[in-house]
Amino acid sequence: MLEYIKTILQKVSFDKALFEKELRKAVNMLVPDELKELKSWCYKQFGKMYRVVLNRCFSRVVPG
Repeated sequence: MLEYIKTILQKVSFDKALFEKELRKAVNMLVPDELKELKSWCYKQFGKMYRVVLNRCFSRVVPG
């Protein structure tokens, strides 16, 4: 599931609103270990472009 979510996020990364929508869905679907991995991957892949969105989506979920 995690790899599928990564693929989706890459495909919708051209649109900020769509990216945030899909990221929120992913955050609600994944277990804590997967969330931690997704968070790390997202900041590496999209940290420069969507840092505010990432902070908003991950702030209430996974510390670190």
